[in-house]
Amino acid sequence: MSHDHGHSHSHDEPSSVPPEPAWKHDGVRVVGANQLDVNTAQTPGMNRAAAINFARVGAQKLWAGTVTIHADAKTGAHHHGPLESVIYVVRGKARMRWGDKLEFTAEAGPGDFIYVPPFVPHQEINASATEPLECVLCRSDGEAVAVNLDIEPVEKPESVLWVDPTHPHGGV
Repeated sequence: MSHDHGHSHSHDEPSSVPPEPAWKHDGVRVVGANQLDVNTAQTPGMNRAAAINFARVGAQKLWAGTVTIHADAKTGAHHHGPLESVIYVVRGKARMRWGDKLEFTAEAGPGDFIYVPPFVPHQEINASATEPLECVLCRSDGEAVAVNLDIEPVEKPESVLWVDPTHPHGGV
């Protein structure tokens, strides 16, 4: 059977090698831990570093990177516009505050995921006085959006229990 690739050749000639697939260079990308980019949207009190975004790998619909909050530190109040965010706690204890006056709070530890809907004013707090809080962050767009807010927080936020399959009786 002849496989005509637009060339005329006899059966005695070796078949031509097809061109290299475009995805060899535009496919899977690995960004090493030492290659994260700190030149990204920042919020006072935390250090964000981009791993996956539009500028670095051409990501169209997500942003991913790391967030570190130093011991006994907290971020300024902010939101991420129309983007959804997921935070995965790698090490430490996170305390999240959210709401128009940051009136709600919940905590998360290693292995926990935190979901932040679009436009929700929030603040990340490192609940440890001695250990850094290290997280992985993913957002629903290839560009970073961080809108810093000037919010006067309530003095004592209202605790919200996390009730899910891993915290069936609620956890703070």
